[in-house]
Amino acid sequence: MSDQIPNEERESGLAVQEARPKLRRPPLFKVMLLNDDYTPMEFVVQVLETFFAMTREKATQIMLHVHTRGVGVCGVYTRDIAETKVIQVNDFSRSHQHPLMCTMEEA
Repeated sequence: MSDQIPNEERESGLAVQEARPKLRRPPLFKVMLLNDDYTPMEFVVQVLETFFAMTREKATQIMLHVHTRGVGVCGVYTRDIAETKVIQVNDFSRSHQHPLMCTMEEA
């Protein structure tokens, strides 16, 4: 096997290592609910349980945060997942005649 390594490399002690591409994590996006004066609180809790897999307690905490502060983060996801969740929540809200809005922004 040492016959396959050229003399210069064997004598210098240098080993050639292939360069690995540097990988970066994809950017993350916050999915947020915006408060309005018309959507029932129970509906917001249902949305959080259904689309964000939250427990009743956690969903209630987030709903109250949205209600008192005007906006609340439901989760942080990659772009595709965040966009899908925003569309799902907004479509679900419209289909139930509620003005609840879901948006996203870079985390």
